[in-house]
Amino acid sequence: MAELLVRPVASRRERKQFLAYPWKQYAGDPHWIPPLRGYQKEQVGYAPNPFYDRNRIQTFLAYRGGEVCGRIAAILNVGHIEYHKEPLGFFGFFESVDDQEVADGLFRAVCDWFAERDIHQVRGPTNPSLNAEIGLLIEGFDTSPYFMMTYNPPYYERLVENFGFRKCQDAYAYWGHVSMLPKVMERLTPICEQIIDRCGVTVRPLNKARFFEDVVSFVSVYNQALTNTWGFVPMSEAEVRHQAKGLKHLIVPELSVGAEVGGRMIGACFALLDYNPRIREIDGRLFPFGFVKLLRNKKAIKRLRLISTNVIPEYQLHGIGLVLMSGIVPRAIEWGMEEAEFSWVLETNTFSRGSLEKGGAKRTKTYRIYDWFGR
Repeated sequence: MAELLVRPVASRRERKQFLAYPWKQYAGDPHWIPPLRGYQKEQVGYAPNPFYDRNRIQTFLAYRGGEVCGRIAAILNVGHIEYHKEPLGFFGFFESVDDQEVADGLFRAVCDWFAERDIHQVRGPTNPSLNAEIGLLIEGFDTSPYFMMTYNPPYYERLVENFGFRKCQDAYAYWGHVSMLPKVMERLTPICEQIIDRCGVTVRPLNKARFFEDVVSFVSVYNQALTNTWGFVPMSEAEVRHQAKGLKHLIVPELSVGAEVGGRMIGACFALLDYNPRIREIDGRLFPFGFVKLLRNKKAIKRLRLISTNVIPEYQLHGIGLVLMSGIVPRAIEWGMEEAEFSWVLETNTFSRGSLEKGGAKRTKTYRIYDWFGR
């Protein structure tokens, strides 16, 4: 067998190989969704991304016999280190053939890169942070992922754990059908009416006249709301605006609602259509015509991913999350939505998990985040 070579990505040609490798890895897999090519380029730091204004990334490729057989990235999340006072490195964008030597070589390259910076604990996968795509899929391989959720072969779990990574945290995806909603609303409506009267809450969709500003407000609420969430690092102002810019064409105003008190945004419910079947159709290419195909006739998309229901800390114990949910349900029904995924939900978020399960939602996928401690 040819010798394995793992080396840091340095040249333009190697960057192209890194970005292109998933198409080779998943050739023929009916459940894989190609990444949006321009978005992936930003996420790995090959195109401008404000996440890398303070953070760093080093990508690696594995070769055998001159052929690429795996890839990985070491992500120095300075924001995490400063916010959590924790000298922790991250890995992401991991792909590998089913060969433990290849996987070990990639993980060792990442761990050695961090060791040179006196960091001896590594967590992942995060692509590149908890504000983007996270986790290794370990359950739920029989269906394609919803928009902006990860996917990988089942054997990745074995490769990761054989190297020495151990479970740190799981995140779940829950599935629901529109037929469940009338029963949920019957229970929610009287409770929400009491909360609205008590707190003086107004629920509204995004304002089309000032759409970008509203999207920025929605992302800002998300940024404030998750302050005490496991592993969360607040986005910088530049990251918030960059995230909003990327979402403004994808968010459907009718399917995202905000909660206001006295004209101040205190909560937001983010939902995105499941664009993945269309992304597969355009093979991840937005240009020259993929963008049009992706966004045409959005009404024809009948699957929704509810990304998050967020409330700023001072209102988190007032039931505003229930009010937001009750605000989005009739809009989804009016749209003609058939299915929804609620993702991701941390296993430690017992309140959200309990609410979803009581409402009849079914857990369909599990995504695992791992830790490795230097040895």
